[in-house]
Amino acid sequence: MSLSVKQQIEQLRREIEQHNYNYYVASAPTISDVDFDLLMKQLEALEAAHPEYADPNSPTCRVGGDLTSGFTSYPHERPMLSLANTYNYDEVKAFWQQVEGVSGAQTAAVSAELKFDGLSVALHYRNGQLLRALTRGDGIKGDDVTANIRTIRSIPLRLSAAHSSSDIEVRGEVLMPFAEFERINKEREENEEELFANPRNAASGTLKMLDPKIVSHRRLDAVFYYLFEQGSPLQTQQDALQRIAALGFKASPHAKLCNSLDEVLAFIDYWAEKRLALPYPTDGIVLKVNRTDLYSVMGSTAKSPRWAIAYKYPAEQAKTKLERVSFQVGRTGVVTPVANFAAIPLSGTIVRRATLHNADFMAALDLHEGDWLTVEKGGEIIPKVVSADASLRNSGAKPILFVTHCPECGTQLEQREGEVAWYCPNKEGCPPQTKALLEHFAGRKAANINIGAETIAALYDRGFLRSVDDFYALTPIQLVTVPHFKEKAVNNLLQSIEKSKQRPFEAILFGLGIPFVGEKVAQILAKAFPDIDLLMSARTEQLEAIDDIGAKIAEGVRNWFANERHQQIIRNLRSAGLSLASAPKTASLSDTLAGKSIVISGSFERHSRQEYEALIEAHGGKRTSSVTGKTSFLVAGSDMGPSKREKAESLGIPILSEADFLALISEQ
Repeated sequence: MSLSVKQQIEQLRREIEQHNYNYYVASAPTISDVDFDLLMKQLEALEAAHPEYADPNSPTCRVGGDLTSGFTSYPHERPMLSLANTYNYDEVKAFWQQVEGVSGAQTAAVSAELKFDGLSVALHYRNGQLLRALTRGDGIKGDDVTANIRTIRSIPLRLSAAHSSSDIEVRGEVLMPFAEFERINKEREENEEELFANPRNAASGTLKMLDPKIVSHRRLDAVFYYLFEQGSPLQTQQDALQRIAALGFKASPHAKLCNSLDEVLAFIDYWAEKRLALPYPTDGIVLKVNRTDLYSVMGSTAKSPRWAIAYKYPAEQAKTKLERVSFQVGRTGVVTPVANFAAIPLSGTIVRRATLHNADFMAALDLHEGDWLTVEKGGEIIPKVVSADASLRNSGAKPILFVTHCPECGTQLEQREGEVAWYCPNKEGCPPQTKALLEHFAGRKAANINIGAETIAALYDRGFLRSVDDFYALTPIQLVTVPHFKEKAVNNLLQSIEKSKQRPFEAILFGLGIPFVGEKVAQILAKAFPDIDLLMSARTEQLEAIDDIGAKIAEGVRNWFANERHQQIIRNLRSAGLSLASAPKTASLSDTLAGKSIVISGSFERHSRQEYEALIEAHGGKRTSSVTGKTSFLVAGSDMGPSKREKAESLGIPILSEADFLALISEQ
């Protein structure tokens, strides 16, 4: 039975709201921007034709949806609208005609700028000092992310140009450069965390984290393109971009004043490919009426200004023939299907393969031998198989199914409860798992042994290197059997192995490859259990009692240390002389803070955050990261985010200044 118009509208609204949640809140989109915009256009058309079903809460009346629990929301001083999108030149031409209509054909001009694919923010400065930074939110109010914005080094905390008593608001985009995106995803893969879909979602997910220290670790960037300044004489968007740069911001680069439609279209064509060489993600071109006095003349809809439009480049796609599906086994045992196909040029690179993610994704594609695939660059960086064309399929083509056994060692695969991934459980005997673990242990953040993957593979194949403790049993006679490994290389490697014995406990702990124990978790565990024996004997409830250690991590740690082979590895590492205990703590200064859980937040004058953490411990206290009912008091520095203060006040938890805290521990 076909749906009524009202039912179609309601269904579209529900579907779009779900996609909004996936994109803005979960940072895990399930459809492309093009497909989302098509859904929006379909809904807009139905609502326009049937005004009797109008709803002020319809997605067509919303600007965005990125309000996040855990942040305080504040209203924007002026609505933060989103731009209307177009994917064709006809609508660009129609926009140009509107510009000519309000400004006159002889004086029509637009500022053509790159459209950055990041997270929109508004920064408010008062008397030259950063006061507050808000996300777009729902366009009326946004999340206060000031603490996280302060970690982005390209954003000035004080303005460089003359500003005296002016109120200034700049708007722009927080971005994650491609290189940083690849680094973080590699790190997340090592830590068995879900990968970010693209740089935009990585930037969004990062800026909405509650811990600014983690945000600081991820090297975000930002560019700005709107300016609202009290008493400003600026009359054009081009002037505004120059003023933004003069104030000390990264102004939108490559902007061009276009005085004709031909110049606009030429700008769009020029950047279609050129933008792919940029270090940060872009997905289109923004066209803005250059004269700012025309903004009020052209006005806005509830969602978008009429004086600007965004031309979005469609994701480049190409057809190619599937040659085979291979299955890769990672360090953690996850088996990932990979489509191997005839080489195709795509977004400036030659593409021959693309991940198929997991069994469910592969099944949804319904792949058959010799299928013709549609491939695109997801986020213009990661090749993605979009579909398989069943109409071009040979009649006798056999379906390609996910494997039931490990392609490397033949072990039957297992699936963990609540996960889509399939694992090879043969961690000790599966060659790619072992080689990857050896590489992980030798990595810079772990044992920091100067050895490459090829050398590890060669030593593995010869039977000399099968577990991490074998590094410390390697001999010159064994090493010279590696092709092209001469005396100097042998000596350098042995020296590097010897030096690794001095690596801190948390680095070695990270290198062991314990499930769900990434770099940060290893640091937390090493602090809570400063000796490997204490950690090995820790009960599940002791592990779960530690901040940021949940049941999943606790179970992974307990199961790993319960394995007799792993216990033997620990004994061998200790015998080899590795440091399996944290360095002795600074001598206790007092027990003034004994039994107290203390949260510190903000910036301080007398000591750094790290120094205050040490002082808390030296006086018998325990530093925790979040305010709870168990918190004894909050030490508030300058620039502290409002969320911790508000929570402390709501729970009746004392808030101490820096001076109050120093007086408490009697430090003058």
